[in-house]
Amino acid sequence: MPRFLLALILAAVPALAQMPRGVFNWWDSPIAKGLNLTEDQQRQIRAIVREYRGKLIDQRATVEKAEAEFEDVFNEDAFDQRRAGDALEHLVTARADLMRGFSQMSLRLRALLTPEQYRELQKRRPRNLQPQELRRELQQQRRQGRMPGIRQGPPANPPQPPPPQGQ
Repeated sequence: MPRFLLALILAAVPALAQMPRGVFNWWDSPIAKGLNLTEDQQRQIRAIVREYRGKLIDQRATVEKAEAEFEDVFNEDAFDQRRAGDALEHLVTARADLMRGFSQMSLRLRALLTPEQYRELQKRRPRNLQPQELRRELQQQRRQGRMPGIRQGPPANPPQPPPPQGQ
C-alpha cells in the first residue's frame, strides 16, 4: 500500500511543475514583437529576465536533482518510507521555489504592459495554453482513463484477436 501511495504521489508531482494558468515565456517569442513594446519596455523586460535567469536556472537544477533523488529512493529494493517521504518533501519544496521565482518574474513583466498590450498578449498566446482548452483536454484524458504525466502500461485486458473464420 505505501508503494502504491508513493506511486500516486510521484505521478501527481509533474503537475506541480506546470506554470500558472496564463503564464508563458511570451517575452522570448515572436509574440512579443507584435505587442508594440516601447524601447523602454523592451529594455526593462531584458533587465528583469536577466535578473531572474540565474536564479531560475539554479532552481531548475535543484528540481532536477530532487527528481533524481526521489526516483532513486523510490526505486530502491530496500524501500525506506521515511527517506522517500523526505525526498518527496525536498522535491515539492524545490518545485515550489521554482514556481515562485518564475511567477514573481512573470508578475514584474506583466506590470510593464499596458492594458491593451496585455489583451493582445492574451489573444496571441498559444492555443494549448488557453485555460478552457487545457481543461477540456484533461477531462477527455480522464474519461479515457489516461492521466497526464503517468506512463500507461499495457491494458489490463488486451483486446483479443477475432476467432479464425471457418477453416
